[in-house]
Amino acid sequence: MREISAQQITEVVKRLCIHTNCHLSGDIKSRIAQCREQETWPQAREILERIMENYQIADAQDQPVCQDTGAACVFLKIGQEVHVTGDITDAVNEGVRQGYVEGYLRLSVVGDPMRRQNTNDNTPAVIHTSIVPGDQIHITVAPKGFGSENMSAIKMFTPAATREDIVNYIVD
Repeated sequence: MREISAQQITEVVKRLCIHTNCHLSGDIKSRIAQCREQETWPQAREILERIMENYQIADAQDQPVCQDTGAACVFLKIGQEVHVTGDITDAVNEGVRQGYVEGYLRLSVVGDPMRRQNTNDNTPAVIHTSIVPGDQIHITVAPKGFGSENMSAIKMFTPAATREDIVNYIVD
């Protein structure tokens, strides 16, 4: 059984919060460049060019790629042969707190959606946990920008809802 301290998790999450907001991976950069080359509409091509310019500046200056650093979504793959000393949820949230504050990232999470009061440290994180074989913890931090929430809606359909009910809701 491998022992990993909650403090180690906090440090990794902190580092990943800053890094993932300031550096795009090579596969994303190459896909944006490929899309720009294939784009035929001049305005869209120009927007993709600006995106490329922005991430190059951000990378060179170790600054966020986007001003909307969003909510920290943290994915934990925890090996079944791992024992964590300390509270995993607290460790992740502390890592997010430190990463967003020390990295000067935008603090935009609210604790209660009705009161709309900012937590001022971007916690709580959205945490997804999987138990996997092995004696390691694999941590992925994926900031989810809040712009993607601007036009979202959710509806719960009854079990008796028809396909037409669902289509009509989407079209409306």
